[in-house]
Amino acid sequence: MIMMRDSEISFKSKEEIKFFQEESLKQTINYVAKNSPFYQRLFRQAGVDSSSIRKIEDLSKLPTTSKKDVSEYNRDFLCVSKSLVMDYVTTSGTLGDPVTFMLTENDLDRLAYNDSLSFKGAGCKPGEVMQIMTTIDRRFMAGLAYFMGARKLGMGSIRVGNGIPELQWDSIIREKPDSCIVVPSFLIKLAEYAEEHGIDYSNTSLRRAICIGEPLKNSDLTTSTLTKKIIAKWPNLSLHSTYASTEMQSSFTECEHKCGCHHQPDLIIIELLDENEKPVGQGEMGELTITTLGVEGMPLVRFKTGDVCYMIEEKCKCGRNSVRLSPIVGRKGQMIKYKGTTLYPSALYDVLDNIPGIINYQVQVYTNTLGTDGILIKIGASSPSEAFEKDIKDFFRARIRVAPEITFEPVELIAKSVFPQTSRKAVKFVDLR
Repeated sequence: MIMMRDSEISFKSKEEIKFFQEESLKQTINYVAKNSPFYQRLFRQAGVDSSSIRKIEDLSKLPTTSKKDVSEYNRDFLCVSKSLVMDYVTTSGTLGDPVTFMLTENDLDRLAYNDSLSFKGAGCKPGEVMQIMTTIDRRFMAGLAYFMGARKLGMGSIRVGNGIPELQWDSIIREKPDSCIVVPSFLIKLAEYAEEHGIDYSNTSLRRAICIGEPLKNSDLTTSTLTKKIIAKWPNLSLHSTYASTEMQSSFTECEHKCGCHHQPDLIIIELLDENEKPVGQGEMGELTITTLGVEGMPLVRFKTGDVCYMIEEKCKCGRNSVRLSPIVGRKGQMIKYKGTTLYPSALYDVLDNIPGIINYQVQVYTNTLGTDGILIKIGASSPSEAFEKDIKDFFRARIRVAPEITFEPVELIAKSVFPQTSRKAVKFVDLR
């Protein structure tokens, strides 16, 4: 499959962006209709002639695709011979069992192109050095993409991997990286380690952090509690949000103006759909639904990511006309109905992150004896007590009107549960429903 590319497409008019995407869409639909057993079957069952999909609006003629589809019919999504598969990766399994994705040489090149654009948009430049503070193994697509993207942009890379503050600081002090890829809460640990070991971290070479896995902002783009804590310790570090998933093989990253994550129109078409799979109104929340462009191995058409957000459509100060995504409010599958209130885990995290004395925590959601959602929060605290439990519940009532069950457990025990050896991400939310 020949990929249409235009690294400057985001700066062109909305009309030019739409025309480019529709030319790429026709190519993608023709490709899956010819090569994907899954989409051949889906188009036939829906009674849709693939040649009728010419405009972005025509996508509404097609059924959506779900994570369940990709899991159950995994090999039917593969459009090439296995001899052309160069890399095997899996999803993180946040909402179920991990799912395999297979990438060709062209897909790996597309991945590098994607991340080079993301890094460039965040202010990175050729000749700079990127320290990668995430795993590059364990079938993790993103770690490999970061390395390849930095390489394509002309940056040097220091592949430290996740954790190990001592090794991170050794690399920072020795090699003087300009930027890092990091889970933002780890920056707090890095700063605390520096304080304990007499490292003047405010005057190091690091001046930019591209942050994954945890939101830097609230849904209205105001600064999150976590970000405020990082800035308080590390005011000279520029923090940039990025959002991505294995399934879409693309990412959305904030530019230097930090006002939402930029869409890369030559790589992906996005829709926001409501509960009835209809487009939401401008500025309204919806489920992010994507159609990949230029993916050769396992392209996806109208794939529902499960992530809820809204679009920001006005032109960015950086000059890009492409839309931007708000912070992800939550995953559709993680929505909680608790005592008449609809919640996402991020709302609980924001309360917990604001309470002094809480060292770590894990949120568990279960089905109670009444058949409705229950919430239990396991907390590791510096001074657990009944009075502190009451204070925590009062914090919750003040912020979200309801108070979950609270239990105190040893900090070390919660840490093991939140950071299991087999997981690539922190497990702060456990769904037992």
